[in-house]
Amino acid sequence: MSQTRLQHALTTLKEQGYKHTKKREVMLDYLVRRNRYVTAKEVHHFMNQSFPGVSYDTIYRNLHDFAALNLLEETDLNGEMKFRFHCCLEPGEHHHHHFICTVCGKTKELDLCPMDFFEEQLPGCVIEGHRFEILGRCEDCQ
Repeated sequence: MSQTRLQHALTTLKEQGYKHTKKREVMLDYLVRRNRYVTAKEVHHFMNQSFPGVSYDTIYRNLHDFAALNLLEETDLNGEMKFRFHCCLEPGEHHHHHFICTVCGKTKELDLCPMDFFEEQLPGCVIEGHRFEILGRCEDCQ
């Protein structure tokens, strides 16, 4: 499944006019395999092992480009942007939200969407989007 997600991301980059580079491929593969929220610093540290001297700005810019293409989800935890590979990219995957560990960034899917309740409370309004996250400490970080 992770190879499918990686291939989908690389295809999306190409379709949107981005050049396929080994750095982008390695960065996306890292994000797919981590399957949790990570900081740009974590990605930079990882990338610097394979590509010594890669600039932090390059990593950060690519993360934001990937998020703009809807390949990554972003969240602000404790005043720092964190990124994770988007988990609803493949057909058949369902809409869901996340519990996010504020220590390690691990996520757990929540199948319940609170928007059902809010839609009932906002007659006549059109909701164009929403974001719902529960923050706390996972069982490993308590």
